[in-house]
Amino acid sequence: MAGVQPTFYVPFPSTINASVFSPSNAIHVVQENKTVSYGLALGLSVLFLVRWLLSPYRKLPPGPSGYPIIGSVLELRSQQWLKFTEWKKTYGDVVYLNAAGQPMVILNSQKVAADLLDRRAGIYSDRPTNVVASDIMTGGLLVVFTRYGDIWRRMRKAAHEGLNKGVVRDFHETQTTEAVLLANGGLAEPMQWDKHLRRTAASMVLSVVYDQPTIKDEQDPRVKDINDFVQRLTRAAYPGAHFVEFFPWMVYIPSRFAKWKRVAEEWYKKDSAMFEGLFESVKVNVAKGDEHPSLCATLIKDSERHQLSMRENSWLAGTMYAAGAETTSAVMSWWSLAMLAYPETQKRAQAELDAVVGRTRMPTFADLPHLPYIRAMVKEALRWRPVDPVGLPHRSIEDDWYEGMFIPAGTICIANVWHLNRDPEIYGADAHHFNPARHLDAKGELAPGPADTKEESHVTYGFGRRLCVGRHVANNSLFIDIAIMLWASNIERVKGPDGKPVPLDVDGFVEDGLVVRPIPFDVHITPRFPEAPALLASEKELRGH
Repeated sequence: MAGVQPTFYVPFPSTINASVFSPSNAIHVVQENKTVSYGLALGLSVLFLVRWLLSPYRKLPPGPSGYPIIGSVLELRSQQWLKFTEWKKTYGDVVYLNAAGQPMVILNSQKVAADLLDRRAGIYSDRPTNVVASDIMTGGLLVVFTRYGDIWRRMRKAAHEGLNKGVVRDFHETQTTEAVLLANGGLAEPMQWDKHLRRTAASMVLSVVYDQPTIKDEQDPRVKDINDFVQRLTRAAYPGAHFVEFFPWMVYIPSRFAKWKRVAEEWYKKDSAMFEGLFESVKVNVAKGDEHPSLCATLIKDSERHQLSMRENSWLAGTMYAAGAETTSAVMSWWSLAMLAYPETQKRAQAELDAVVGRTRMPTFADLPHLPYIRAMVKEALRWRPVDPVGLPHRSIEDDWYEGMFIPAGTICIANVWHLNRDPEIYGADAHHFNPARHLDAKGELAPGPADTKEESHVTYGFGRRLCVGRHVANNSLFIDIAIMLWASNIERVKGPDGKPVPLDVDGFVEDGLVVRPIPFDVHITPRFPEAPALLASEKELRGH
């Protein structure tokens, strides 16, 4: 009927005792649930504890704790080698750090670096992903950054065959010509010494790689374009230069919204055209049978055997230039600074030159076996101030254990070349000084290098399967440049208005990407004996310059 609310009845099973739903029973059920919850929590805690106790990550090498999320990224700034050396005092030879989730290991002794990067090269020959400098800016074709795989093996083999110890004798004439031009330039324009060093290195490498004629000016377009490439590349490759290296998701940002990505893509197109043009010019000469010894000529003749495309060969040749020109001139710059800071070493080298070569002719490569101190000076220049003080990073491809410490797969491994080259336990208490004699034995001959330096007496050229393939060319260029320069000239400090030598900053650095140079300084260069300028000019003319 209207206005009467219906009544609903819930049937209650007669078989259930209503006392089950009493307040005391409800409390009992809650207590049982709490017991189950506590048991579950305890079980999970035990499980996590067991997993933690068994986890290899408990055995990571010691290192700085860093900050939440970003870890130790902020530590990876300027002069990293000094920070790494400082960490050695606190944490030891193997230092672990977390860089925004990326595991990194710093190797602070020659033995540890050789144990991992040389003797376990099968695990540690990969390179870390370098989004800007490698993947985008160079299309993954710059062999020093290329990931460990088939294409890297083929490119590495081709470069090794083109620049091995037997082949480099073909470049002696070119290197001698450049050394003569360097000595002439130093005497004529000592205040432009750094430009002469850069021109010499660039011209030498252009000739060795591309069979290009000698360049007369550092601003030559052939050199300027490639030097600009090297500068861009080294800056882009420097650890911490781009956030995308630590936050890989940024690579998916469209180019129109990411200037760093857009610029890198544009440079890849331009640089590919440049390297392919240089390579093509050699290819034309080879086809005509009108080529001289060069890396490109070798690559062209063996391209089918190595199964490398035109673009791959072009970038391989470009890599050799990029790796050689800037580093060679930087080593010569540090050597020049050493001549000013350690004049006694210059005098000893000149005494050796007088005894072996005399003053009526210039040094040649035929004199190399008889000039141990000059050769030791080359080794010392590379050891004393390594131009790549943290080297190029390696990357592990599988989990590994070293002396009870766990190194997970994907770890970036950095050899602290700066400290490895200046370790007082290996090089003596004066390891921070420039002293070529440390590489000589009691008879004044070259002594065997430390155990893990592959007879180089330093580790500047790297490790394992990533060892610098152009080191023989570099050693030869440094030898002949230094020998002819010291034979003809005295290199001295500039004097101020008061007649006193201008102060030197021996410990200062200019970080230009991966390559480190000394703070700019002036030199005073004079003929060492009256006949030197005329002999240099005559040799220059004989060589068509």
